[in-house]
Formats: sequence, structure tokens, C-alpha cells
Amino acid sequence: MRKVTAGSRESKLAVIQTEMVMDFIKEHNENVEPVMLTMKTTGDIILDRTLDKVGGKGLFVKELDKALMEKKSDFSVHSLKDMPMEVPDELPLIAFSKREDPRDVFVLPKGVTKWENDKPIGCSSLRRTLQLQKIFPDATFESVRGNVITRLRKLDEGQYSALILAAAGLKRLGFEDRISRYFTTEEMIPSAGQGIIAVQGRIGEDYSYLKDFNDEKSAYAATAERAFVKYLDGGCSSPIAAHAIIDGDELSLSGLYYSEDDRNYVTGKVLGNVKEAEELGIKLAKELKDKINNK
Repeated sequence: MRKVTAGSRESKLAVIQTEMVMDFIKEHNENVEPVMLTMKTTGDIILDRTLDKVGGKGLFVKELDKALMEKKSDFSVHSLKDMPMEVPDELPLIAFSKREDPRDVFVLPKGVTKWENDKPIGCSSLRRTLQLQKIFPDATFESVRGNVITRLRKLDEGQYSALILAAAGLKRLGFEDRISRYFTTEEMIPSAGQGIIAVQGRIGEDYSYLKDFNDEKSAYAATAERAFVKYLDGGCSSPIAAHAIIDGDELSLSGLYYSEDDRNYVTGKVLGNVKEAEELGIKLAKELKDKINNK
């Protein structure tokens, strides 16, 4: 029996997502036994400042990358939206899960059925805040850090009037009943990779036990969305959004680009063949950059 070690963050959601990958391996490989190695990442420890103030998305992968490099783990499981756009060549992304619901959602305090605009809406990203200002022009927004369960506790304690969260995380945690409203991906373009679980490996290793885990649609979507963000140099602090929809051989990519210089943002869309996923991401990025520069 071959033992393989999956690296995971300690949060409940991260563990559930890692278990999903491990369950797949057990079900499809009778000679492979997966075990989990959990660790607290720097991003889980520093909770008193927004991510852009302390180093961005890399804070959620640093420790996991180190464990992979030192061969303490064989692969890592991540929420793709939390991954930096630059991935080390020696630690490639080797598989993408079937996409869960990519939408952002509105969550009210427990027992509340109607939103009262008496406290700020807890929102952890400028990407969301920018788009929400059109939907809730009279609302105020305040950063909220911590894992999903911590954020829900803060909401229920009365610190916020509502939260904006990703549907995928709530559904995987079994909190779908907390969702008060779904925002369409046109109202709120999601974060690149939202709803997709990414598996990261070590170059030169045999990952044939994960071959059928990889979802082709998710891989094309991830390629287009990440190419868009990468071209625009978007890390965690940059309010950049990208969402791809695959229909047969056609890929439709929507994007949002924000200019720090004039505090303005533009949105746009491109259509093309799935085989051109990366080129489409770059094409849309160039179009939106030109659009904002010519405003």
C-alpha cells in the first residue's frame, strides 16, 4: 500500500476540502492510502490587518509550500482563489476539482430575515466592496478577517449587519441555510478561481492517482481567469475579478479591472474557444487596461 500525505490548512473548510480529495483517491485507487498533515499558515495567524497590509495571498500557502519542498507532504490542497498568481515551477498545480457554486452571497445574522442598514456590512475584499456599492449605495463596509466560522460568529454577535461570503465555502461547510441572497456573476464578478479546489504537487512526482480528479472545464476556466489576473498583476490587494463560463467548446470570460491611479473600474467580456483559455484571459486584460487608460 502506497501512503501519500496531503498538506492542508487547519481551518474546518480547508480540512473538508482536503478530505474531498482524499476520499476521491481512496475510492479510485485501492493501493493508495492518503493521510492528512494540517498546519496553521501565516495568513491564519495574522488576523488584525487586511491581507494587502501583510503580504497578500502568499501568506496562505507559504507553510504548505515549505512542507511540499521538504517532502513532508506529497501534495497540497487549496482554495484556488486563495492562491498567488505566481506558482513556483517546482510546485505546479496538478489538478482542479469540479467547480462548486462560484457566486458571492449575502448572509444575515442568525434569526434575522430583513437587512437593517444600522451596522457595516462585513466584507473582506475591495473587489466585493466596489461592486456592492452599486447594489447598496447607502451601506458602509468594514473588513472582516478569520475563517468562515469565525466570521459568522462575529456577525451573530452583532458586529456587522450582514456578511458577504463565497457560496462554495458555505455549502461545503453545510451552512447553505445561512444564505439570504445570491448575487449573480453579472452583479458581482467573482474572484478568479472561486469555487474550485486546486491540488498542488512537486515536479517529477507520479500523480497518476489524481488523474481522474482533474475537471477539464475547471482547468480551462482557471487558466483563463488566472491569466487575466496575472497580466494585470493582481494579487490579493488588487480589486480584480474574473469569471469564466464553459459551454461546450466556447469559453466566455468576464472581468473587472480597477485603476489605483484614478480609483475607477471597468468591466468587460470576451468569447472564444476553450483551447485559447490563456490567450483569452490576456486579451480581456489588455482590452480593459486600454479602456481605463483612455477614459
